[in-house]
Amino acid sequence: MARKTAHDDPLAPLTLAVGQEDLLLDRAVQEVVAAARASDADTDVRDLTPDQLQPGTLAELTSPSLFAERKVVIVRNAQDLPADTVKDVKGYLGAPVEEITLVLLHAGGAKGKGLLDAARKAGAREVACPKMTKPADRLAFVRSEFRVLGRSATPEACQALVDSIGSDLRELASAVSQLVADVEGTIDEAVVGRYYTGRAEASSFTVADRAVEGRAAEALEALRWSLSTGVAPVMITSALAQGVRAIGKLSSARGGRPADLARELGMPPWKIDRVRQQMRGWTPDGVASAIAAVAAADAGVKGGGDDPEYALEKAVVAVARAARSGRR
Repeated sequence: MARKTAHDDPLAPLTLAVGQEDLLLDRAVQEVVAAARASDADTDVRDLTPDQLQPGTLAELTSPSLFAERKVVIVRNAQDLPADTVKDVKGYLGAPVEEITLVLLHAGGAKGKGLLDAARKAGAREVACPKMTKPADRLAFVRSEFRVLGRSATPEACQALVDSIGSDLRELASAVSQLVADVEGTIDEAVVGRYYTGRAEASSFTVADRAVEGRAAEALEALRWSLSTGVAPVMITSALAQGVRAIGKLSSARGGRPADLARELGMPPWKIDRVRQQMRGWTPDGVASAIAAVAAADAGVKGGGDDPEYALEKAVVAVARAARSGRR
């Protein structure tokens, strides 16, 4: 779980989220945005990547407004900002604008350390979002998720969930949410076993693997089998999301040996080789459309639609189509 500094006002002028755990980084952003919109429902939120924050852009976004509206400016991958833009950000840190919250997401480490140090010196509210590489950390995360949702789960249930789902925090969080929504009373190991142990992980990732490989018919067959054997739909959307994200990460990474890419992307080397084989035929536009399709399906299976199975079928077909978008 994300760790925060003692100065923990989400509406502080500057929030610095440091680390490489995507779920925790996203939650740090969501916390600030939620607090801002609770204060002012008309809060203007700007979510920017380094290529969108050109020299002068920050000054434009933070210039005084005639209506003194609240604004949240989010800068992702701040370690990748060019030197001229870093200079702009450092200048802003010395004189932040009232009613504006700046959120910097930084991977930590040596790259862009000057900006990281400047933000800390400016008194940023800091949220630590480290990768959870140890099983004990993931177990603590699962326990915390149940606590936050006000539910009890036995130690054996928490361990079984970690053993079944693996290291992806988004999947662990989704699994906890699904169990809390579906099960009354204390969640024990038997309940986790019915939902997730063994077959659930294998079958949901089979659906995702066939879809990202562009094999729509096989993916749909695996989907129907998974649903018929009781796999929770949220497990399938999580697997699809993980598969598409892996394609996107590797396609945008610099070339290199699997071991080097594994360190850069936080994937095991065997997975680098597997994703390399799966990513043939993918384009950046294909990745974007697949992410949108999976997000729509995720909303559908969590109550946003009338037919979760249809939502999943649409997503599987869309992902498989995106996987072939670059083929001729």
